[in-house]
Amino acid sequence: MRIMGLDYGTTTVGVAISDTMLITAQEVETITRKQANKLRRTYSRIEELIKEYGVDRIVLGYPKNMNNTEGERAEDTKLFQEALERRTKLPVILWDERLTTVESERILTQCGVRKANQKKVIDQVAAAIILQSYLDSLQQG
Repeated sequence: MRIMGLDYGTTTVGVAISDTMLITAQEVETITRKQANKLRRTYSRIEELIKEYGVDRIVLGYPKNMNNTEGERAEDTKLFQEALERRTKLPVILWDERLTTVESERILTQCGVRKANQKKVIDQVAAAIILQSYLDSLQQG
């Protein structure tokens, strides 16, 4: 059993996968699309990764505002969640993703990744942070 973590953005989706013991999250890839509403290939790629890794649950980053309110991005994320659940027949858990992009930038900078190259992997790192936070909550619960 593995869990997939997703960082859903306007034109990208960062993907991370847990290990089989549900202890660690690893970056996998960033799925890109040309337009925000063109999601067919994005869904297909996620389905391929679900099969490849034997995923049975998805954790989707939920972009709440810093004051804990929900904005337009949160509504878009809920629609993406519903579509994923319909297509994959897997539970999709919304998980607070506040500050994950900031944390991703910090990690990449500390690892010596130049700003120009961070854009290529930042969504994967954010997905791994979201998933790792969820995995940590399972260990504590």
